[in-house]
Amino acid sequence: MLLNTLFLALRSIRRNLLRSFLTILGIVIGVSAVITMVTVGNGATQAIQTQITSLGTNLLLVMPGQRQPGGGGGGGGVPQFTEADAAAIEAQIGGVAAVAPHGRASVTVVANGRNWATSVTGSTNAWFETGNWKMASGRSFDPDEQLAGAAVCIIGETVRREIFGGTVGQTGLGSPLRVKQFSCSVIGILAAKGQGGMGDQDDLVLVPLHTLQRRVTGSTKVSTLSVAMEEGSDSAPLKASLRDLLRERRKLAEADDDNFNIFDTQQLAETMSSTMGVLTSLLGAVAAVSLLVGGIGIMNIMLVSVTERTREIGLRLAIGALEREVLLQFLIEAVALAALGGLVGIVIAAAASYALAGVMGVPFLFDPMINLLSFFFSAAIGVLFGYFPARRAARMDPIEALRHE
Repeated sequence: MLLNTLFLALRSIRRNLLRSFLTILGIVIGVSAVITMVTVGNGATQAIQTQITSLGTNLLLVMPGQRQPGGGGGGGGVPQFTEADAAAIEAQIGGVAAVAPHGRASVTVVANGRNWATSVTGSTNAWFETGNWKMASGRSFDPDEQLAGAAVCIIGETVRREIFGGTVGQTGLGSPLRVKQFSCSVIGILAAKGQGGMGDQDDLVLVPLHTLQRRVTGSTKVSTLSVAMEEGSDSAPLKASLRDLLRERRKLAEADDDNFNIFDTQQLAETMSSTMGVLTSLLGAVAAVSLLVGGIGIMNIMLVSVTERTREIGLRLAIGALEREVLLQFLIEAVALAALGGLVGIVIAAAASYALAGVMGVPFLFDPMINLLSFFFSAAIGVLFGYFPARRAARMDPIEALRHE
């Protein structure tokens, strides 16, 4: 009986293809919108996590800045850090794997008949460990080069491409590169990292810290301290110890506010992921409203269908069909419409998610669970909104139904 009822329902859908398509359009839009929003949202969340992780795992960034009322912060007039601060952190705080003091300045580099506006970063070899940087070719700084502030540099992939990429066989290693007003020798190429939270991470020139201080900024101060924690270290007590040490070194009274800020990249990643998760859920919930609209459309069309087929219903009841059989026929018809809309929506969502992920530059993460949930929810919409028209058909008086014109 169930198979026969399903056959009758599908035959009725096929008999009015255009109307059936328009009926399921709301379900198609709803399912595809929900899946697309969730899929792209999950991809964006993973992209943000990857970008923050690329800054360095178990990393604390210490920057000068006075906290302002309302949660803001500013660095105007606040004393910078020194190399001695970095040395004190590494020597006096347990659980610290490496500390990299570094500064940064915007410059124009010139070589190979080309110029490129980029940034120059000055730091020590600890910068590679704290920032998860790898060498694609060449070498890092020698201790003597760091101490003397030698005219050597390591360039990112973007700088290499823009300055040396047009010359066949030219990698840039060993070539001179003019950075602002001095010329340095390229001794290494950094492995590419790609885009990050602050833009293109490969668009930089790295020099020894003393080179930056003596030849670019003219100051012995550094703007940032990158503190890499040992694997398995608890960041909370380490941050508390770091804060106490810096307050002592910066001679802050007990009543004084901190004139520096400590950022935990792991907590930042968790906060961003949580925020993106909430936004993804919100967008999915908004898109799910169209599923309800699609359900109302199904109920509307099913009521019209019941009215049009009144004589057919009356005939079936008159020759002995049970009420539950009529109810089941129309209910299956509604569920089949909704399920078909769900399947079409899943196919459209997969294509739309893949295209949007490529445009936005985020990974395409196919989630079978959200696709199955959307499909079963669309079928449930068919049950919910198809029951009333089906019950109305099942409870018709056969005599009155046969009299219907």
